[in-house]
Amino acid sequence: MYVTISSPHEGVASDKGLSDRPPTLPLTRLAPERHLYYEGDKVERIYQVKSGVVRLTRLLEDGRRQIIAFGYPGDIVGFPFNGHHHTECETLTRVELQPYLLTHLENGRSDPALHASLLQAALREIAAMQDHFMMLGRKTAQEKLASFLAVLADRVGIKTGEFTQIALPMSRADIADFLGLTTETVSRTFSQLRKNKTIALNGVHVVIIRNRAALNALAEGDHG
Repeated sequence: MYVTISSPHEGVASDKGLSDRPPTLPLTRLAPERHLYYEGDKVERIYQVKSGVVRLTRLLEDGRRQIIAFGYPGDIVGFPFNGHHHTECETLTRVELQPYLLTHLENGRSDPALHASLLQAALREIAAMQDHFMMLGRKTAQEKLASFLAVLADRVGIKTGEFTQIALPMSRADIADFLGLTTETVSRTFSQLRKNKTIALNGVHVVIIRNRAALNALAEGDHG
């Protein structure tokens, strides 16, 4: 979705109109734990995630990793900065991606509709990244994790009766690096949400939201 903790319903760097277009290039298919590109690589193509999940990261000056976003189906990844990738993109699951030549973003003469779609997706990415990093500094650990789970529930949650089930292909360390927390804090916060019956856990990679109203209130900072 460019899952950012401020994007409630759809990927901020997504464009559903692209899904209806005939493909211009063959699909790119990758197994889990493979790199699509590295930070600093020259950008020749940008990609729309068709299936699976990718992780976008940057290395900080002190060597620590910051996860910028998780890309889900519909999201577009690989936008350039000065002609180069400003993040590393690695697959968390088996993925399929539809590539588009960078020239479609830079020059709209050959395909104005595609150019407009890609440009709007890029602008949404910028706005959402700004919101995301502003919110990282204002939310508590519980509010951050609740916001993250609420976004995922809206995007990829599966209704199972009165509950919503979410698959988490990322590790607790990934979530920690995304939310600006330690792995221990993320694990402890999951346990807190489980103990107060907001969520249930089915192993490490499946979360069941039992009380969506409580999760939303916590995400919004309205929890007494």
